[in-house]
Amino acid sequence: MEKNNLSATGSTMKPDYVIGEHPDLPPPSNTIGPIAWIRDNLLSSPANIVMTILSIFFLYKILPPSLDWMFFDAAFVGEDRNACRAVADGACWAFISERFKLFTYGFYPIENRWRVDLSFVLLVIAVIPILFDKTPFRKYGLWFAMVFPFIAGWLLVGGFGLDPVPTEKFGGFMLTLVVGITGIAFSLPLGILLALGRQSNLPIIKVFCVSFIEFIRGVPLITLLFVASTMLSYFLPPGTNFDLLLRVLIMVTLFSAGYMAEVIRGGLQAIPKGQFEASDAMGLKYWPSMRLIVLPQALKISIPGIVNTFIGLYKDTTLVIIIGLLDPLGIGRASLSDTKWTGLSNEVYLFVALFFFVSCFAMSRYSLYLENKLQTEHRR
Repeated sequence: MEKNNLSATGSTMKPDYVIGEHPDLPPPSNTIGPIAWIRDNLLSSPANIVMTILSIFFLYKILPPSLDWMFFDAAFVGEDRNACRAVADGACWAFISERFKLFTYGFYPIENRWRVDLSFVLLVIAVIPILFDKTPFRKYGLWFAMVFPFIAGWLLVGGFGLDPVPTEKFGGFMLTLVVGITGIAFSLPLGILLALGRQSNLPIIKVFCVSFIEFIRGVPLITLLFVASTMLSYFLPPGTNFDLLLRVLIMVTLFSAGYMAEVIRGGLQAIPKGQFEASDAMGLKYWPSMRLIVLPQALKISIPGIVNTFIGLYKDTTLVIIIGLLDPLGIGRASLSDTKWTGLSNEVYLFVALFFFVSCFAMSRYSLYLENKLQTEHRR
């Protein structure tokens, strides 16, 4: 097909489109921009208009006093609660400033806190190639991510040239990250195996997986934590010292894996039967078929449920306070027992809530990013 040639002042000009085709034009101005977004999302119907007005009125009533208490009338320096009240009527963030390192590291020895910082930096390096497939040298990054748990364990606990640090010293946000990330990292592969085992044709494997999943789903996490902290020692040989934090990590991982298995099983059941038949027609055996055809599709379908399980597990790490481990809430409650800072529970709970909100919001946004990236059905 020839292009349309236009002559102008003795020269030949060629448009960017082919005869019979229309050039790409920008969308109408009334369908894009902030005004169009407001019209489509906030004023699209009478019910939405009413809800928008009520929401604006609610924000008008609650937002200004909240900002005054948190920022404009707050005290950011002070030796104690009375010093804060002497200069401001709002929040006393001087309490958080003074105890910030305690909130972060717990009771980890000060001279060894560089090991916690290094573990966090290595965590970021290990996570980036897992989350983003265009990371440079991703192959080596994935290998590093596989050995990172052992490196982090060595750095945090010590041994082999480093001073040992008992896990009783773990606390604050560091403890939350250790429990949450360990549960997330190990519950996903274990959940995949349980989901596959539940659909297995081998009776023994199927009965074991079904029994395990139903037991985990029928027992609260707090019960499992109590078992890990107290009753488990009765089943061990006398004199056996089984670290409490390790017991908690095992129980949290098993608990999350039970729910993860059901999420992944839903993704497996959503795959058309023709996909399994196609893999059989190609001569693929069970594990190559699962790895190359079935599981990638099932995991893509299950992304919202997987991330929802991760977020729930991450927030459930606060339950460790019940068995004596001092997470950020435990650190906050212990700090409030100091007479210098009594009565500042609002600041503590808001500070901890902000930490969990930022962490969980980041996970949810990455989930949306991953869903949009893998949504290939409607692409041309």
